[in-house]
Amino acid sequence: MDRKEFITKSSIAGSALLLARYPQLQPSNKKIRFGVIADLHHDLIYDGLDRLSAFIDVMNVEKPEFIIQMGDLCFPKRENLPLMDVWAKFQGPAYHVIGNHDTDGGFTRDQVVEFWKAKAKYYSFDANGFHFVVLDGNEHNPSSDRPPGYARFISVTQLEWLKKDLDETILPTIICCHQGLDNDAGGLENGTLMRYTLEQANQKNKQKVILVLSGHHHQDYYNQVNGIHYVQINSASYQWLGDKYKEIRYSEAVDKAKPAVKYTIPYKDPLWAMVEIDQKGTINIKGRQSVFVGSSPEKLGVNLIDYIYPIVPFISDRKIKINS
Repeated sequence: MDRKEFITKSSIAGSALLLARYPQLQPSNKKIRFGVIADLHHDLIYDGLDRLSAFIDVMNVEKPEFIIQMGDLCFPKRENLPLMDVWAKFQGPAYHVIGNHDTDGGFTRDQVVEFWKAKAKYYSFDANGFHFVVLDGNEHNPSSDRPPGYARFISVTQLEWLKKDLDETILPTIICCHQGLDNDAGGLENGTLMRYTLEQANQKNKQKVILVLSGHHHQDYYNQVNGIHYVQINSASYQWLGDKYKEIRYSEAVDKAKPAVKYTIPYKDPLWAMVEIDQKGTINIKGRQSVFVGSSPEKLGVNLIDYIYPIVPFISDRKIKINS
């Protein structure tokens, strides 16, 4: 065996050993496609089964690598088992993010995880050459100065887990959290710290974290902060308007069965998105369009400045360059 042949064989053997030890280094076409739905609120709306069924039916035709729901799906109670049966009809991996309303009625996040058969309250997974991190933005801020309302915080324990998780992957990473990291109006209380944590990870490994997806705000917007792209996935169902703008938008029977609907402005059709990230460094988002049921926010005289971002019955199509 000459020197050239020895070096070649040694390199092949070394590469095989490296790949066996670190399977995340396996060659990948670095392309993935997944379906996203957010804020169904099955316990508030009257047609949650139909909305989720429409999503699952289309996903089974489109066959993405996986689907993920971004929180506020349903309470973990027996009456909602038919909804989970619909979710289970997807013919592939399906992931969950916990929302703040999933524990309404005195339920715990652990009960939600068990009912949904989710992996954990927060966790990560790899798919087709990409790394996905699911955060639990519903932890309690121990500060006496925290704002009132639902818990929307990432604890020190979860933060340290996130740092370790990001350190241990070399794959381009997508973060999923119910509450926005880039939205001061009801987003994570320590959103600035979380953004800084992701930016620090990118300092160590350029462009490791490429995309952050959130739900919660029932809006449709996009931000780019220090090289990381933040996309809000609009609710599958509605925007909340409150008592000042209440309107019975369906039948009296629906209003009696689901009295909270009158405080919302529902979307006629369910909304969801397909996200594709390709090897050329492009994030393509294909959303769905609908219309409002009943009077529009403008007709009702809603002060849209209070919502900052527009109230719209759609999820925008977007083409985002990761390097931009």
